[in-house]
Amino acid sequence: MEDSHLAPPDSTPSAAGSDATLQRKHAAMLERLSNLHQSRVAQKPNSETDSIQSFLNRFTESKLSIESQLSRISQTSSSSYPSNSPKPELENVAVSISTLEKLVAESSYLLPSYEVRTCLKTISDLKQSLDDVTSRVIPKKKFSFKNKKKAASAIYSIPPPPQSDVVNEESDELPKLGSENVGFVSPGFRAKENEVLVKEFNRDFEIGEFTLSDLKGCEVRLKGCLRAFFVNKLKDCKVFVGPVFGSVLIEEVEGCVFVLASHQIRIHNAKKCDFYLRVRSRPIIEDSNGVRFGPYCLRYDGIEKDLEEANLSEETGNWANVDDFRWLRAVQSPNWSVLPENDRVEMVHIS
Repeated sequence: MEDSHLAPPDSTPSAAGSDATLQRKHAAMLERLSNLHQSRVAQKPNSETDSIQSFLNRFTESKLSIESQLSRISQTSSSSYPSNSPKPELENVAVSISTLEKLVAESSYLLPSYEVRTCLKTISDLKQSLDDVTSRVIPKKKFSFKNKKKAASAIYSIPPPPQSDVVNEESDELPKLGSENVGFVSPGFRAKENEVLVKEFNRDFEIGEFTLSDLKGCEVRLKGCLRAFFVNKLKDCKVFVGPVFGSVLIEEVEGCVFVLASHQIRIHNAKKCDFYLRVRSRPIIEDSNGVRFGPYCLRYDGIEKDLEEANLSEETGNWANVDDFRWLRAVQSPNWSVLPENDRVEMVHIS
């Protein structure tokens, strides 16, 4: 009778023990897989971090090289140069600075805002150093009957006279590097007020970048293609620009209207401005408020060919997909909005 109380060979306690063992083995396997995955993740390089570091290394290397060249030119007498003039050396430095500025523009999309500002400040310092060295090593002209500044100023009187829309490359609209105007560091319009500023870029002459700086109450019309476009300190201006192959960087603007087409557009410290954009990637704003966005609305003779050449012929709709880097919440940023159709300007013709 007692034997009837003995558990059979396949009783429940044995089965339960087997299940527990399997569960432990399964848990151990999952833990090993998890640890292996974490190990691989830890060993996998962060591509974005690596890209930023690669840029910073390249930027620093170029900066040091330019500074070294300027120091050598400053300490070398003019008689030591093959042509008894350091002008070719200074032109090479100007090209190096321009190349470095283009590198910043092309890499601006992946860089933190403080890195962009730091790099642009460094480039500005390099330009000033080049200007200072040029003034020291190239003697100033004692006298000249030419008055280019007056002639250039007449070009942009309002309204602009016929056949005077194209800026002469030798006018004072280009930054002077010392008295000899050695090379072009960054062509552009600077320090103007209440003027109509017009520039048409020749298809046969490739220009790296163009700059607008310290303008107030001006209307700017730029026809043709650019590689990069820089804007700094504009107030109450209207800016109409043809396609930009690379990046557009805009800083410190207020009460302005921009009509731009570009692959990348980054806006910092903008107040109460309207942007009519065609852009391949999402526009970025930082430290901005009261900015509104609408679709690109510019026309001039040949713009269709320019847009196609810049790979900007198709409307992407990204003008309405703005990223606010200072607004991390899931809801819509209050710093920007889509322009109501009733408030949008009509198609702008600048032919």
